[in-house]
Amino acid sequence: MIEPGKDKKRAGRDAPVKAAFDPNGPIGRKLKSFYDVIETEPVPDRLLDLLEKLDEAERRAKSGS
Repeated sequence: MIEPGKDKKRAGRDAPVKAAFDPNGPIGRKLKSFYDVIETEPVPDRLLDLLEKLDEAERRAKSGS
């Protein structure tokens, strides 16, 4: 019987998957840089208006029940 860590065929396949989900790997660093840019952008007025309408609808639903 071959131990899981000693199976050469499986070891090669699992490495790229682990690297893709590594938050400190190249993909993780790139995603973090995109997030940092987006985080500093202002919220569009259209989205703020929609959120205000949603809040208003929720307040009406609570007072009407």
